[in-house]
Amino acid sequence: MAYACISSLMQTLQQLLQSKSSLICESPIQQKLVESSYQSLCALQVFLEDTTNEANDIENLKILEKKIKDVVYKAEDRVDSCLTNMILADNEDDRKKACKFFNEELQQVETEFDSLRKEVMVIEFNKRRSKSTELAATTSFSSIEETTYVGMKKDYKAILNCLNAQTKELIVISLVGMGGIGKTTLARKVFGNSTIRDRFEKHAWVTISEQYNKRQMLLEVASSISGVNNEEMSNDELMVIVYRSLKGRRFLIVIDDLWSTDAWDQMRRIFQNDNNKSRIILTTRLKHVADYASSPEFPPHDVSFLSFKDSWKLFTKRLFKKDRCPPQLRKIGKHIIQQCQGLPLSIIVIAGLLGKIGVTYDNWKKIEENLKSFHGSVLEQCQAILSLSYNYLPPYLKACFLYIGGFPEDMEIRVSKMMSSWIAEQFIKATRDKRLEVVAEEYVQELMDRSLILGKTRKPNGRFKTCKIHDLLRQLCIREAQIQNVVHFPYSDHVLTYSDDINDRRRVMIPFLIEDYFCDHPSQMSGKITTRSLIFMGAGKSYLVPEINHWPDSISDFKLLKVLDAREIGYDFSNIIPQLVHLRYIDARIEDPSSLAKLFNLQTIIVYSRRNVQLPAEIWTMSEIKHVDIEQMDMPNPLSIEEQQPLFLNNLQRLALNSSPFLAEILKRTPNVDKLKIRAANTHNEWSDFVDCLINLQRLEKLSITATVDNSPRILSSAFCAPNLKQLRLAYTSLAWEEMDVLANLPNLEVLKADSAFNGTDWTLSEDVVFQKLKYLRIWSADDLERWEATSDNFPMLEQLVLQLLEELEEIPQSVGEIMTLKLVQVEYCNPAVDTSARNILEDQQGWGNCELQIQIVPSLKYLI
Repeated sequence: MAYACISSLMQTLQQLLQSKSSLICESPIQQKLVESSYQSLCALQVFLEDTTNEANDIENLKILEKKIKDVVYKAEDRVDSCLTNMILADNEDDRKKACKFFNEELQQVETEFDSLRKEVMVIEFNKRRSKSTELAATTSFSSIEETTYVGMKKDYKAILNCLNAQTKELIVISLVGMGGIGKTTLARKVFGNSTIRDRFEKHAWVTISEQYNKRQMLLEVASSISGVNNEEMSNDELMVIVYRSLKGRRFLIVIDDLWSTDAWDQMRRIFQNDNNKSRIILTTRLKHVADYASSPEFPPHDVSFLSFKDSWKLFTKRLFKKDRCPPQLRKIGKHIIQQCQGLPLSIIVIAGLLGKIGVTYDNWKKIEENLKSFHGSVLEQCQAILSLSYNYLPPYLKACFLYIGGFPEDMEIRVSKMMSSWIAEQFIKATRDKRLEVVAEEYVQELMDRSLILGKTRKPNGRFKTCKIHDLLRQLCIREAQIQNVVHFPYSDHVLTYSDDINDRRRVMIPFLIEDYFCDHPSQMSGKITTRSLIFMGAGKSYLVPEINHWPDSISDFKLLKVLDAREIGYDFSNIIPQLVHLRYIDARIEDPSSLAKLFNLQTIIVYSRRNVQLPAEIWTMSEIKHVDIEQMDMPNPLSIEEQQPLFLNNLQRLALNSSPFLAEILKRTPNVDKLKIRAANTHNEWSDFVDCLINLQRLEKLSITATVDNSPRILSSAFCAPNLKQLRLAYTSLAWEEMDVLANLPNLEVLKADSAFNGTDWTLSEDVVFQKLKYLRIWSADDLERWEATSDNFPMLEQLVLQLLEELEEIPQSVGEIMTLKLVQVEYCNPAVDTSARNILEDQQGWGNCELQIQIVPSLKYLI
């Protein structure tokens, strides 16, 4: 993966060139060599960006990319190994020797880069001679989140007939077909039909995947049908919750992606047959599973391939929306769609590709020629199309896409976690005018536009919270990542467990069987370990392997490690990380924070302890730090270590910490924080001091304050100000409802979550209190709130209102329904009177012709008994 490895080495060299870097050995020659190497990498990066846009010679480009990648990887190994020796040198003589060796290595690196540069110049010269002057116009392609339903009419009607059958017994309806044929899309279309849903009292959607997880299944069902989402409950307790919630009630359950009859046997027990016309829809790729699970009178339904007419309709809808395909592209476009053989996934992915490379005849002709050269089964043709779409990705997206394959199958991936991983791996290209997080978000959107990942749930601000990747695309990621040595996935079905190049695996994501991996990776193996990232992806229990107190020590042999994501292990890494001087990202348990003191490359520190400890004073001198999230750990007092100049962390953007007596002083010295989370606020009576300091955080956009649960009254100063604050969460702050007037003065506030944050029986908003930009309001567990008086003018932009655990509230203000922008009112576990007022609002609005407003109600279990 040439582009990604170039980006990684460029960032290392850029850090060396900074004026304050202590790693340059005061040598003009060394400075010149570093600058020359950096410029060579810049030229190679630009070459790859330009050359990838030429869609006519993919195979030769692959060969060249591999050559560039191999050279740059070796260069990075040389540079990082030398830096390790320089940093860990015990005395001045050793440091001088290390500096001299570094000069020699840089000269060798520059020689190899020079050879590459000459080869690239020849290609550039030939390209300029033959380059066409045609300018390609690109089509804006929408996110795949909006499902496009085309065809499937017969399939849809057949499923509805089964659901509407007069049979009182529980019916199991199986949808069977190959991956990508649209089984899940068809099931979701049925499941989302409001007329169908209204006939059932309980609904649940459960995704199983190839690795069946009984506990995860129980949690999903319990959460869907009863609202209970308590991970501390045992499996037996969850089964009781599910049984009681379904008993005697008509239910519709969708079981998506079932792979085995054993998994079905375990699930079937919790769905009792009460002869009340309950229904189960399941999807599977395996005919024998469908035959086994289906009800005798209702044989499995084979989902059909799309007709050519429907294939073309789906393609044009995805690519051109309501417009028609340009006449000059129709013939060639139809030839391309014929190659998809009616498989919806292939059609959607090829539409994403054609929309991005440019809607011109020449560009489409190149794609057609690539597809015509391949013949095989529908699955093989689909894999060829997916591979083609990957090959035509811009170089900056390839590593990001392959990285996604490391997330567990069928998992809803947190977009924020995915983006922070890309940044830690240095996949994101820095630009002068955009922060890395902004660029990463653009990458996510581009992968969605290309239909390579699927946007799922959204945050209150409208941005994507989670995404998913189709199984076939995930398999492509795993295969290609292994070939390109971008990421290694031990124990995946598509990757061998052991290979001779185990020392040269650049990044390793380990889902389970950790001890086996480290047994395969003994420290006495010949050669240096060049692994840069170790990421443990499991769910806690998968890491409870024998001798857990011994095998993590071998991580100290990974001297070039830059990313260590090991929170799931629960092992104390204090004795290991001092040797890992290249670490940029750490997420792990640390009982002795002084072990972090010399890791000056750190950019992200996410650490926790099982006892209250303090970060080392050196944290205030780590100028690269961008993200700090600490639990059971305190930031040191900057005043106690300052000598002459004040200490500031000007690059710090995200900060999460427990409160302390000098919290206000910490906030004064982190002026560019844009996301701030404060836990146990007011433990030291520091409330007013740190609240007054928030005005200094001019870039603050997201703030979360969780106070100590002591019910001591607190106030927000009328001068409380955070001019750019968009999202605010307050928890257990014991504020009076009148303090809401202060929050209304925040000019850019869009999301407000009040979680047991306000006390009092009455919340009255006068007409001059206006939340100008508020789109999302959540009130959770206001135990004594009885009366709420407000008008639509108080919330002119509100889109979602969420009320939870309000057992004393008498009603929702009727005029809330008159808010023009309101789309959803969600009521959970509240007083039945609140449920009634929500229904009255809906009925009233429907009477006025407002059919867009939705009401979701989860009754309180307390009143159902």
